[in-house]
Amino acid sequence: MDRNIRTVDDVLKLLDGLFAPEADRWTADGAGWWDGFYTDRSKPVPFFVAKPDENLVSYLDRSLITPGRALDLGCGPGRNAVHLASLGFQVDAVDLSPTAISWAEERAREAGADIRFRCGDAFALAEAELVGPYDLIYDSGCFHHLPPHRRVSYLALLDRALAPGGHLALTCFAAGGMGSELPDAEFYRQSGLHGGLAYTPESLRRIFSDLTEVELRRMQDEPPGSPYFGEPFLWTALFRRDAQTSPGGSRTE
Repeated sequence: MDRNIRTVDDVLKLLDGLFAPEADRWTADGAGWWDGFYTDRSKPVPFFVAKPDENLVSYLDRSLITPGRALDLGCGPGRNAVHLASLGFQVDAVDLSPTAISWAEERAREAGADIRFRCGDAFALAEAELVGPYDLIYDSGCFHHLPPHRRVSYLALLDRALAPGGHLALTCFAAGGMGSELPDAEFYRQSGLHGGLAYTPESLRRIFSDLTEVELRRMQDEPPGSPYFGEPFLWTALFRRDAQTSPGGSRTE
């Protein structure tokens, strides 16, 4: 008879196990799926292009964010990390997939960018030798692959790693554009995430209510010849942490 639940982390791991193995995109066990996804670089995947997100460029052009320490969560092939480094950010980047990290490192070398890449679990930053506080946490497509209970881990990561006055910049599936719109509980009943979760502006504002909203809009649709990446099925959001608070909030991962 197992009675092993004692901590919040025990509960989160129990909930992880309610999903079918092939649904896993967020734990270390999901690395193999992402390796397979990134192996064929010729696939017509929109975000395989070596272009930064249009919203990230816009934030920088309008001085909504300024150079400092940055963490790229789920960095994939490193396109946004390379752009940030080119503008003077001190960049750490993490991804579950060794294949993605290898590709990102190649891009960084070609660009002459000094970026510290780590392969591992973003929720275990210390284990990946990534220690905040960060002035910018950038997430282009990681958040919407998390099951509902792992939002707790995500918010705990922000509590630990985002500097007072720092920003979270996020792109995620937009309801009505892409992603599943099932209620949270239904994902557990079906043991899958259906390719990722869609969000509404209201749900994002509620989840990140401890932060101050700077901007929340649809990503612009960038044409093939644009120097920037942009797909309108995504939300782009920029939130700021109150400068009077300090890392290490009340949440527990």
